[in-house]
Amino acid sequence: MSRTSSPTLPVATRSASSRWLVTTLRRSPALVALTLLAGLLAAASSLVPLYALGWLVDAVVDDRPRSTIVAIGVVLVVAAVLTGVFSGVSTYLIGRLGETVVTSLREDAVHRVLELPPRVIEDAGRGDLLSRVGDDIARITRATGEVIPAVINAVLLIIVSLGSMFGLDYRLGLAGLLALPLYVNALRWYLPRSGPVYAEERVAAGARTEALASSMYGVRTVHAYRMESDKVDDIRAESERVKALAIGVFRILMRFIGRENLAEFCGMAMLFVTGFWLYNSDAVSLGQVTAAVLVFHSLFNPFGRVLFLFDTLQSAGASLNRLVGVVALPVVHRPARAEPHDATLTLDDVRFAYDDDGAAVLKDVSLEIPAGTRLALVGASGAGKSTAALIAAGALEPAAGSVRIGGVPLADIGTEGLRSTVALISQEVHVTAGPLADDLRLAAPEASEAELWDALDTVHAASWVRALPSGLDTEVGEHDHHLTAAQQQQIALARLVLADPAVAILDEATAEAGSAAAATLEQAALAATAGRTALVVAHRLPQAAAADVVAVMQDGEVTEIGPHDHLLRAGGTYARLWESWRGDNGSVTDGSQGRLVSALSSSMKYRQTER
Repeated sequence: MSRTSSPTLPVATRSASSRWLVTTLRRSPALVALTLLAGLLAAASSLVPLYALGWLVDAVVDDRPRSTIVAIGVVLVVAAVLTGVFSGVSTYLIGRLGETVVTSLREDAVHRVLELPPRVIEDAGRGDLLSRVGDDIARITRATGEVIPAVINAVLLIIVSLGSMFGLDYRLGLAGLLALPLYVNALRWYLPRSGPVYAEERVAAGARTEALASSMYGVRTVHAYRMESDKVDDIRAESERVKALAIGVFRILMRFIGRENLAEFCGMAMLFVTGFWLYNSDAVSLGQVTAAVLVFHSLFNPFGRVLFLFDTLQSAGASLNRLVGVVALPVVHRPARAEPHDATLTLDDVRFAYDDDGAAVLKDVSLEIPAGTRLALVGASGAGKSTAALIAAGALEPAAGSVRIGGVPLADIGTEGLRSTVALISQEVHVTAGPLADDLRLAAPEASEAELWDALDTVHAASWVRALPSGLDTEVGEHDHHLTAAQQQQIALARLVLADPAVAILDEATAEAGSAAAATLEQAALAATAGRTALVVAHRLPQAAAADVVAVMQDGEVTEIGPHDHLLRAGGTYARLWESWRGDNGSVTDGSQGRLVSALSSSMKYRQTER
């Protein structure tokens, strides 16, 4: 099925991200106040030694007693201790505040993604989403832990330092301020040039992740069609784009640093000239001029730190915009208007197309699955089976027609009602990192250990779970105990049992198991769906034979429907498919994984020839 190029998820504007940040910070007013207070005290105490050196110059010039110098030495020691204490407290509080913001952002983003319709994620592409909740979060976390504390402390020091220069003499303060237009000019040159490039770099990083993710998720298809070289070329092209943008950003940064250095030198020169004029006019003492020059010189480091770290801040800001764009996505929670009187699932004249101007994937599909019965969908790849399953589960909305449970349209059941009534299991099953018991409780948070074992026993998984190193407490996931594809599917089916929905949709939920585990997994699926209304997209014909009704789909239409035995007697497409599936010895073979698709495709071609 062909589709137009996928749009990326939205990116928030800088003002929208700022509003989100302010709203988040308002949740912790005491922490924000303490952080600012500690930063101001740290900045003020760090300036005391510079003033003390000015006092020392005046003491030497005025030939004051030695006790004055000793007192100045004591002030230096006390100031050094206080600066260390306040700086440490400030850094800790800033880090804690930053982690609070990042945690809120991560939770808001993940929560919103889990609420989004699958169609939104599918259209945007996994790569864009993965780069946001992965790489973008990592950039913001790194900036929060390393960059933002340094920048905030530097900004507070700049503010306090410039204010203290006015305290020495307003003319010295004005001389220091004369350098600010040069710094502002450097920023005005830098920001319009760097901001769009950083934003483009993050989009390019998302495209690179999408190219890699699509290749990894579809690795079997890539191998089947000998597309390895093409996929590598795609990944290389996206990587080269990211590299070119990174080099462009670095060049802009180097030119920006040159402008920042010019502002420093000009500011120092103006302060020297002003200080010399004021001293000759007996308007200020030599110690005041010395202190002003030292204070201004001390600003080189914080100014340079802020401007140099602006590179990382810009990158983190672009990542923040991308994540806030996800958080701000509207999610519609439909209220319940009616309650189904039973679990009968009905698709009535359903039509659907993935693109507004594209070909219809489903054409007037009508199915009725009485409560507590199973219907199996079979058909060649692209026939529309998975699309029909997603629409039946409420993950996609039909362009025409209706889907009802117990006579009530899905929209009237409500968002929460639909979640508790319908469960969808696809062939792409994910096990979350952590104890296996926690993974099972995703479906039923209050489930007892006995209920977990009952669910595992229902899907024939209790024996191998007991054999794990720590049983239900075994840490599973990518970096812990690895579960096979069949075991992951059994865990997904156990979650189905724990959730106990009235309607179960299985979209080729046994396809990744392999022929060795297929029979066991099919029995697990039968047990998990027992007593439920079930729509099963069948990967193997034995699944279809075990269903109450079988529907054959071709080109988005239901071409045959009825019980297994009835379709065999009818001698149509399904019967020819069944005969093709059987082995030469007259029994159904279990070792011919993938023969369903090829046999059905051949049968469909035969049917079209008949027409």
